[in-house]
Amino acid sequence: MSLTSNIATGAVSALHVYIMYLEMVLWTKPRGRKAFGLTPEFAEKTKALAANQGLYNGFLAAGLAWGLIHPVPEFAKQIRLFFLGCVTVAGAFGAATANRRILFVQALPAAVAGLAVIYG
Repeated sequence: MSLTSNIATGAVSALHVYIMYLEMVLWTKPRGRKAFGLTPEFAEKTKALAANQGLYNGFLAAGLAWGLIHPVPEFAKQIRLFFLGCVTVAGAFGAATANRRILFVQALPAAVAGLAVIYG
């Protein structure tokens, strides 16, 4: 795999580790509430749901990391494309249903990384 596709995949994975941390640890804290535009009351009421979302983002990050370290290049490429596709779809859905910003923060970087994997 090319250096560009490695960096792009790693960046998307790191982003999802950060999102996981925001949702699982910082959801009710000032930084988490600011990131998602939440009131303290709403954050407290929804912290279990946010932790669940965070866990899924952690799984996406783990899948991308797996694609980076898998020793068989052909299979590593398939793993990366699968998980980058999942991130792209999740980001598009989030943009359509929750916040348009998700398209640019999550879906677009994953789609660009996917293209780097395909053509890199």
